[in-house]
Amino acid sequence: MTDPLLIKKPWITEKATKLTASNQYVFLVKSGATKPEVKKAVHALYKVDALSVNILNRVGKTKRSGRGIKGKTQGHRKAIVTIKEGQKIDLN
Repeated sequence: MTDPLLIKKPWITEKATKLTASNQYVFLVKSGATKPEVKKAVHALYKVDALSVNILNRVGKTKRSGRGIKGKTQGHRKAIVTIKEGQKIDLN
């Protein structure tokens, strides 16, 4: 059985909302998540059939504040899941 906590939360942005028209949903996932694991987790949580999964890593950016104090924003891993035609995920 796959880890249900693999998917942290849905990624709700303007661009991600536009993707729902083509049956694609974006989720924030754990850093070690693989495509088959995400596919199983989406099926377990939302009871839909995932056709494909694309994963992308966003690396954290280096930031400065004040007089040269450097820091770094946290990066994250996103999964774009395409589901079968006619199925829907309610993210509200």
